[in-house]
Amino acid sequence: MMNAVTLQELISSDAVISKGVNWLPILITWAHLLGGFLIIIGLFTRVAVILQIPILIGAVVFIIAKEKMFGPGSELLFAFIILVLLFLFLIEGGGPISLDNYFGSNVKNNLQ
Repeated sequence: MMNAVTLQELISSDAVISKGVNWLPILITWAHLLGGFLIIIGLFTRVAVILQIPILIGAVVFIIAKEKMFGPGSELLFAFIILVLLFLFLIEGGGPISLDNYFGSNVKNNLQ
């Protein structure tokens, strides 16, 4: 949210994406906030991860497109690690102490 202007400039500098997508920085910001919160609490984990993956792939592509992708201030490694972790959460789900597991076990217990 603090770098919304920078994100807007980055998007508008790309000729393919810049056509009428003034809403894209707002969508990316709120998708990250909501998706990250849902992943942390373990509610709708896989859905939240599916929403996060295209955003992180776009971030990796934008970082690679820069000249200093392996420079001292590059965030490529950080974005790549987060992308790998998102795929892990997509495969594994929320885990044993997630709200997905809690609500799922309560529904199963109530049905029995």
